[in-house]
Amino acid sequence: MEHLQAERIESVKVGILGGLSFCLGYGVFFLVNWAFFPVETNLLPVKLIIALVTGFLFGVTYRYVVRDDQNPFLKDGVVLAFALVRGLAPVEIAHNLTWILLILVIESIFCFTVARFTLDLAFYRNWLKKSQ
Repeated sequence: MEHLQAERIESVKVGILGGLSFCLGYGVFFLVNWAFFPVETNLLPVKLIIALVTGFLFGVTYRYVVRDDQNPFLKDGVVLAFALVRGLAPVEIAHNLTWILLILVIESIFCFTVARFTLDLAFYRNWLKKSQ
């Protein structure tokens, strides 16, 4: 029972780091967009909360998927799967958003990659533990 509780606590810690690092990547991408294009800022708090939750879920999933596996294709696959799901979701709403979809996919790949490398660094430094 204690082992399960320790695993849950570690998953929450990994999820929090994943969420914060995803938000960091999202913030960088937002600032670049804001510098070159007109961007609405009134929904920024909601978008940051969504980014935090998305990164949290990515972090927890990433922890369980990679475990002790050193396969870089597995790590890249997790990033790409999450990025494509997040980036291509607006296709359900509008079919004529080709450039916007491309930007969303690139943004998603960037944000999940930031989260991945942050988590990999935390695992490497033994700040966090992979799943058993």
